[in-house]
Amino acid sequence: MKDKLFAITFLQTSKEGNSYDLSFFCLLLLICTIPLPNLVNNVIVGIMVLYSFFKWKKRIFYFTKEMIFPILLFVWMAISCVWSIDFLESLQALPKESSLLLLPFACALIFYQNKELLIKFYSISISLYAIFFLLRSVFRFFIENNNAVFFGHELVTKDLNAIHFSAFVSVAFFYFLTKANKVTKDYLQLILLVLFLLLLNSKSIILTDIVLIGLYFFFYSKSANKMRLRNIVLLVSLLFSFVFFNKIRDKIEFEFQLHKENNIGHTVIPKEIVGEKIISMKEAWENDKFEQSDFFSGASFRVYQLRMFLEIMKEENVLLQGLGLNASYKKLEEKGMKYNVFQGNETTEGYQKKNFHNQYIQIFAELGLIGFVLLILTLFLNLKNAVNNKDFIHIAFAILMISLFLTESFLWRQRGVVFFTAFYCLFNITNNVQTRKN
Repeated sequence: MKDKLFAITFLQTSKEGNSYDLSFFCLLLLICTIPLPNLVNNVIVGIMVLYSFFKWKKRIFYFTKEMIFPILLFVWMAISCVWSIDFLESLQALPKESSLLLLPFACALIFYQNKELLIKFYSISISLYAIFFLLRSVFRFFIENNNAVFFGHELVTKDLNAIHFSAFVSVAFFYFLTKANKVTKDYLQLILLVLFLLLLNSKSIILTDIVLIGLYFFFYSKSANKMRLRNIVLLVSLLFSFVFFNKIRDKIEFEFQLHKENNIGHTVIPKEIVGEKIISMKEAWENDKFEQSDFFSGASFRVYQLRMFLEIMKEENVLLQGLGLNASYKKLEEKGMKYNVFQGNETTEGYQKKNFHNQYIQIFAELGLIGFVLLILTLFLNLKNAVNNKDFIHIAFAILMISLFLTESFLWRQRGVVFFTAFYCLFNITNNVQTRKN
């Protein structure tokens, strides 16, 4: 009966007037297919943009101040091609970032109020992805007899990226957590997503989620004022679980007789490909030369990249405008050759080919202080609107993005820029227009 009602609700979205037509399904497909190959996203974005402009005479153009900053960021990216130290690389990167320009215009033209229904379907789709990846890992385990298939990048593929996928899962998790009148199906999906987040093992995302859970139970849940003691106990329990999760994982690996040498966080290149010597964060910051067998953990590699950023900015004198979109790769490769980091082999690219793994540093290096300020203003306005509207899923999304950008160049990946821009527009246009109407 519930499944039938769910299907009826879904179909009715196309019969409730101009607000729910093909545009609704375009955005729904866009956010639900982000984990699929980039070609799928490209096609859906194209259809969505064409449809929105085809209907522009019949729609109110809900363009708000929040939409300006992603568009300005893309315009600045395009302008950076003029002074880029690698013009071809900058030009080729522009189509990948085009969602920053296209989605705000499209969403302003095809505005609809039922944000909750879109997030509901998105969250259910993420649960289905989680089930698929878990079943796939079970199948792989019986073939390969390797429990690593249940963790990190192996669980969702290196291309999808476990850290990025953790952000996708977290938004769905907070939908089910904050949903009123939960039924058994909702609780099961909530448990599934918690388990999946732990298996993805992105410590920064898990820690951010724990902080957000505490924030929700203390200040936003219906029982926040009445059950503070219970909420404190819950938060402490979650922190305790996070601290000891690695020990639990080590125990699982021992049981499967696959105990490996521990390292910090997700690795940029697997240790077995590089070599035995683990570079500490201190060595990453101070060493004049490295060996081809030197392995950087996730944390030490980010320290090394921060060092390269400071050196590049000092040498190039491009504080205001940056090197140009995607042009930092050229300088990072030169630095990698100079410091002799692992150069890669026939199957794996070396450290010198990697980006900064920090969105703030990445944008400062390539788009300068102006690009950095545009990004900060975008994030600030997003968080400000979320808090003002008391929309906790929006708050969770805003804080997750601020946290994720510290460890990932998220907007320099097509899935990342589509995910960020789509949800940024969905939350900010919907809440802004609803506030005006109220």
